[in-house]
Amino acid sequence: MIENEDQARAWIAALPEADSDALARLKKLAALLAEENTRQNLVSAASLDHVWQRHLADSAQLLRFVPRAESSPWLDLGTGAGFPGLVIAALRPECEVLMVESRARRISWLQAACDELGLTRARVLGSRLELVESREVCAISARAFAPLDRLVSLAVRFSTAQTHWLLPKGRSATQELEALRGWQHLFHVEQSLTDHEAGVIVGQLLGKKGRKSS
Repeated sequence: MIENEDQARAWIAALPEADSDALARLKKLAALLAEENTRQNLVSAASLDHVWQRHLADSAQLLRFVPRAESSPWLDLGTGAGFPGLVIAALRPECEVLMVESRARRISWLQAACDELGLTRARVLGSRLELVESREVCAISARAFAPLDRLVSLAVRFSTAQTHWLLPKGRSATQELEALRGWQHLFHVEQSLTDHEAGVIVGQLLGKKGRKSS
């Protein structure tokens, strides 16, 4: 379990993706986040004292479940302050990361952060998810975006039977998964590395029950 900033930094530094350039991008991201948070409420002010644990490592832990060769394109729903989308892009810059965000000030922040960090393969889709053009992706992530049943209904059109779903759900992970009805899936709950009370729903969505999977 990652319990403090030192442990979070050390855990990230041990990742296969964490070369010197990636670590520099994450350090710069933390600084950009703190600066922008004085202008708009991207994250809680208190969480900035634990930014490596609460935001960077919390996002980076999703990479455990997606082989590098199977991570592009990566669709991040309701990216908000850039988590996990910007962190994924910073650690896997060769990966096409598509970040969906509908709030204008957040869109501007995400675009500026991509430019500052040199994330040429990361793209901000400034729109409601319902208006984003359908395409198949290799990974779908969402952090505090919507309840699981609604999230699946909204995002299924981007998914194949091989798509990796990565959904940090906090304390509600097991409850939301148990309540999911009408879908064939291979979802299960993994323990979060950054919060002993939180879970991450991971796995594949096979399709509607009663229909052949894609």
